[in-house]
Amino acid sequence: MHKPALKFSTRAIHAGLNSDAFGSPHIPLYDTTTFKYATMEQMERVIDGRDSGYFYTRYGSNPGIVNVEYKLASLEQAGGALAFASGMAAISATLIAHGERGIVCMGELYGGSWELMTAQLGSLGRRVAFIDAGDMEGLRRYLQQGYGLVYFETPSNPLLQIIDIAAVADIAHAYGALLAVDSTFGTPVNQQTLTLGADIVIHSATKYLGGHSDLTGGVVAANADLLPAINAWRKNLGQCMAPETAHLLARSLATLELRVHRQNASAARIAAFLQGHAAVERLYYPGLPAHGGHEIAKKQMSGFGGMLSVALKAHVDAAAFFDRLQLFSLAVSLGGIESLVCQPCRTSHRGLSPALKAKKGITDQLIRVSIGLEDAEDLEQDLAQALA
Repeated sequence: MHKPALKFSTRAIHAGLNSDAFGSPHIPLYDTTTFKYATMEQMERVIDGRDSGYFYTRYGSNPGIVNVEYKLASLEQAGGALAFASGMAAISATLIAHGERGIVCMGELYGGSWELMTAQLGSLGRRVAFIDAGDMEGLRRYLQQGYGLVYFETPSNPLLQIIDIAAVADIAHAYGALLAVDSTFGTPVNQQTLTLGADIVIHSATKYLGGHSDLTGGVVAANADLLPAINAWRKNLGQCMAPETAHLLARSLATLELRVHRQNASAARIAAFLQGHAAVERLYYPGLPAHGGHEIAKKQMSGFGGMLSVALKAHVDAAAFFDRLQLFSLAVSLGGIESLVCQPCRTSHRGLSPALKAKKGITDQLIRVSIGLEDAEDLEQDLAQALA
């Protein structure tokens, strides 16, 4: 399915089905729900997996969907991958499928994941325990009680916490548990999550993998034996990625490494500019030595990403700052070609209680910044005039 000897961008372009019967260098859009057969025997052989072929798009059995899954598996050096209709679909199917014995969640979470774990998974019989990012003793305590799945984000949304993937994987595996990591902020360019010891890696493909703010999708990549249980939930909850989205995603993956490298470099420059700025109370960016997870990030990441968060000082009018920006757009989401800013307290983490927001540092003064592909000097000047 993948050829690790080939470099990342080569695999992003050439992994997968490559061409169709008419000579197209890339798989075209198969905008069809079903595929016909001349005989019942032919159909049954495909359904049973004895012959290659396609059956029904809701099952993920569509050339475009299979093609992008092959690419994603190659980029993550995984046994296989599944494409979902959204990042939350990928997360929910994974936690339901492999969380029967209980889920230990480490560190901070995207607001949608928090809502899923606190308000909904319990009704499906999945218990969830929450511990701090570095609480290895707490992790061992829950694993000793039989919890079977460890889950975290690294880097996390929105405070860019870093968790040692290899260290947690060693502990989880010692107790017979699985480790699932949301690497949306990391991307497979900056962080090869499975080679670090995780069993499952999850992405919101809406973000960096898609990269153009024109698709909504999710990804799960893992060893092949872990995917059937997840795929069963994907199929029966109707969570499969649409062929049109898979087609766009395959296009986007071809430029993923180029985009992420540019965003890494620009974010590093913006972080250096903001560090020590008179209007900035605190800066969250794992590429800075002052970041608490910097040493771990250096060990497990090849780049520090295009995301950073800024806590403005109390005297700074955050609303006025947003209004003065000219190149940065006030919008949710991240990872696209355009630079975005938002207030997590009013967007991704809006559903958290005021007390929990305060405890986590998600205040009105916290600004999440997604660096795009504009010229870094122009972005720096835009921030400078807005903060002046």
